Order: sequence, then C-alpha cells, then structure tokens
Amino acid sequence: MYIFVVLYNIMANCLAWGEFLVEKGLFKDTKFFIIDMDGTFYLGNKLIPGATDFIERLTATGRDYCFFTNNSSHSAESCREKLAEMGFDTTKDKIIVSSHVAAHYLKNNYEGKKVYLLGNAILYDYFISQGIRLTQDNPDIVVLGFDTELTYERINKAANFLAGGAVYIATHPDLNCPVNGGFMPDTGSMIEMFAASTGRRPKVVGKPMTETVDYITSLLGCGRNELAFVGDRLATDIAVASNHGIPSALVFSGVTSPGEYGSSSIRATAAVNNIGELSYYL
Repeated sequence: MYIFVVLYNIMANCLAWGEFLVEKGLFKDTKFFIIDMDGTFYLGNKLIPGATDFIERLTATGRDYCFFTNNSSHSAESCREKLAEMGFDTTKDKIIVSSHVAAHYLKNNYEGKKVYLLGNAILYDYFISQGIRLTQDNPDIVVLGFDTELTYERINKAANFLAGGAVYIATHPDLNCPVNGGFMPDTGSMIEMFAASTGRRPKVVGKPMTETVDYITSLLGCGRNELAFVGDRLATDIAVASNHGIPSALVFSGVTSPGEYGSSSIRATAAVNNIGELSYYL
C-alpha cells in the first residue's frame, strides 16, 4: 500500500510538472513583448504592482520590450516623462504611439498629399516633424486622431471634407480613454459621430490592425512569431495578437474583468491578474 501511494504521488507530481512546463513554454519564441501602458503597466499615476519586476525578469532572460499606446494625443517623450515621474526610467525608442503608425502609413501610401488633421498640438508637431503636409483647406486626406482640443468648427470642416470625398484615416479605434476618476471620449467615439453625420468610416491603423503589426516588425527587425502583446483591452491589445497568430497576455488590472473575458470570443494565450504575475511564464 505504501509503495502504491509513493508511486501515485510521483505520477501526480510529474503531471503537475508537465503542465508547468507547458505553461512556461507559452512565450518560448518571444523576443519582444509589446506592452500596453495605461491599465497594463500603470493605472492613473501609479505603476501596477510587479511591473518593474516583469521588465527586470524579461531582460534577465534575454528578451526585450517596447511600449505601445493607441493614445495619439501623447508623444513618445510625454510617455517617457510620465513613466519617469512614476519611478520607471526608459528611453523614447522604447515607446511606440499609434501616431507613428499613421505617419508611416501616410508616407508609404500618400506621399506629398495634403492632410487635414484632427489632433492636439503634440500630434500636429509630430506629423510636421515627419514631413506630412498639413492644410486647413481642400485636403486630400482627413486624419482623425485623439483630438483633446477638438472644437465644433474643426468637426464641421472635417465632416464637409469627408462628404466631399477626402480619404479618411484614423489613428486608433478606442471608444474611451481612461483618466483619473473616470474616462473621456476617445477617437472611436468620434468615428461614430462622423459615421452618423457623413456615412463614412475610416481606415484605422492602430491596434488591432495589420498596419500596427507590420510597423512593429519592421521597426524591430523581427518576425511576427517573435512578438507577444500584453494589455488590458480585448478589442485592441488581445485582438491585434489573435488576428495575426501572435501570442498575448491579458491583464485584469485595467478595463477587462475576468467575467467579461469569460464571455468573450477573443482569447489570449495567458490571462493574469496583473503584469507582475506574467513573470511566471518567462
């Protein structure tokens, strides 16, 4: 009887270890973790517990990372400054914004065309730095970004340009942007407004679109199989991975609850309470 119990325990332990090995291998090919920011790496003005530990752990295992935010009202520098204020130091080259993808897309597909941009001063400055021709009249293209300085005059002008047949591009599809104490309407909400007014819907280039994946792989010089996305939003952070055969990790520290994930058809490779727990899989 004693021998049977010992053998049973050994078999059970082997099974448990086998499952552990399977879980540990989920990201075995990943060289770059593409990490969302608000709700994933920090919340409000505080780092998520274990966020710094995760970065230290992945670099110790020979991996690398980049942050990616769909929020086109920010620049890489403003994101870097915010992280530094919370005690995490990184460099601008580690931060990608959906505006980077949009400018890249414009230069590759509409070189020299005139653009009417709905965006704040940060987005304006970035587009100008990238050689994008901005105009207030008779544009070839309307680009809708996260315009935190939006006025009715600008809405009206954009609607009329769209009705007149201008090419229509949006930086990202997020409906709301989380802020301290709640949220504010994001670019996706403006997409719905212009759709109601003009019947037009844009070409979106941020997460979860292919343009984002192609931009990242080109920038990092890697294949899709070497990426993994980490984020708190099913429709963007996890969908960009699942739509392109890329591993992903969903964190429950932001907008998605375990219950919402359980009822969703969008699946992540791993789901954890926060990014700190993701260290287990490295």
